[in-house]
Formats: sequence, C-alpha cells, structure tokens
Amino acid sequence: MVILALDLATKTGWAVVKDGRVIESGVQTFDKRRGESNGVLFLRARKWLTEFGHPGPAASAEGLLRAKPDLVAYEQAHFRGGAATEICVGLQTRAQEIAAEWGVESAPVPTSTLKKWATGVGRAEKPAMIAWAAKQIGRQPEDDNEADAIAVGLWAAGEFEIRSQESES
Repeated sequence: MVILALDLATKTGWAVVKDGRVIESGVQTFDKRRGESNGVLFLRARKWLTEFGHPGPAASAEGLLRAKPDLVAYEQAHFRGGAATEICVGLQTRAQEIAAEWGVESAPVPTSTLKKWATGVGRAEKPAMIAWAAKQIGRQPEDDNEADAIAVGLWAAGEFEIRSQESES
C-alpha cells in the first residue's frame, strides 16, 4: 500500500509511505504572495498535489514519487478561526478533492490521536514529535511539519493496512 501523508498548512509536511516504510518526505511551502488571494494559493497547492499521482519515471527532478497512492491521509485541520484556519481547511479540501479524482480513500487523523499514537502523550510538544520522527526515519526531519507528516503516514499504514488485511481474510 502506498500512502501520501500530509500535514497541511502554508508549510505542508509530506511523506510517502509504502508498505509501512517511509520512502520519502519533506516540506512544501505555499507562502501567500503579495496581493494573492487564498484561491490562488489553493490552485498552486492543487497543482503540486496532482504531481504525486502522475505516472512516469520512478522519481521526478524534485525526487517526488510519481505514483498514484492507494490512500491520502492528512492531519485534521484545527478550527480555531481566522485566516490560518481558512487556509488549512482549504488545503484539506484540496487533498480530499485529489483523492476523489484518483479514486482513492482520504483519511483525516485528529492531532491529539496522532500525538498519542506516536509519543504516548496526546499533547506532545513539537520537539517530541520531531525526535520521534527522526528515530523512525534515521535522520532529522526538516521541521515539525515533516515530522507530523511522517507520523500521519505511519499511523495510516498501521490503521489501513491492518483493515485491508482483515477484509481480505
């Protein structure tokens, strides 16, 4: 199973997990440019997301895995209000939209569930999540966004690979 895992924000963490192993991960920045509407930011994010599902060589110049995933998993947006929430929810809908176009399931995971699963503490701080992710992949993640995406991917691999094995039995 190939999972595209996302921690959606203007600095989006991403990870590609295949058969329970992180293949690749990183951070993609969608900073709003001067005079740009949120809609244009969402279009840029959507274009970037579609690149993951294009067939072609094993990897692009940027190193992105170019294979349609079996699942798109993402950290659920926080509904605190304001501009940041609007952007995160908008990015979340882009991920759902792309998954629907690809004909694959999309799966949100609440932040507290993810943190508790990774560290045993539902309110784990960013350094704890980064340390956990570094241990999983054998290198330091770029930041907490990449660390969270790694956690999302590994969480989803455990949840959905187990479910698919049970349904096959």
